[in-house]
Amino acid sequence: MKIIKNIIKFGKITPVLLGLIAFSFCGKEKPAEAESSVGSKGIGPITSVTLGALDEGMAQKGKQNFETKCSACHKFEEKVVGPALKGVTERRTPEWIMNMILNPMEMTQKDPIAQELLAEHLTQMTFQNVQESEAREILEYLRKIDKK
Repeated sequence: MKIIKNIIKFGKITPVLLGLIAFSFCGKEKPAEAESSVGSKGIGPITSVTLGALDEGMAQKGKQNFETKCSACHKFEEKVVGPALKGVTERRTPEWIMNMILNPMEMTQKDPIAQELLAEHLTQMTFQNVQESEAREILEYLRKIDKK
C-alpha cells in the first residue's frame, strides 16, 4: 500500500502501472490499515453529519444531482467506470461518502479505503463541482436507494 501512496503522491499514476500494482495484491489479504478504517469519516470538510428520517424533497434533489454529475460513472447494481453504489450507505459513514464526493483527489491520496477503490477500479474519481449542500442531497438519495 505504501507503493500506491507514493505513486499517487508524485502524480505518476497510469492505468498500466495501477493494473500491475493491483495485480500484485491479488490473492493477498486486505491490509489491516484499511480494515480499521471501516468507520472512517474520510478526509475533507465534512466532520459530522446528523441523519434523521429520510427527507424525500432532499432525496429528489439528490437524484437530479446524481443523474447530472454522477451517473456517467456510477450505477447502483453494476460497475461502470466507478464501483456499483448499491449498499454504499451501509458500508461507509455519511461523512466518508460526502468527503469522497467533495474531495476525491485528497481522499485517494490519504484515505486507505479510497486508495483500495482506486487500485481496484483503476480510475481516479474527479471532482464534479459539487457544493456541500448538493453532496448532502446526493447522500439522501443514496440512503433512499439503499432502503428499497
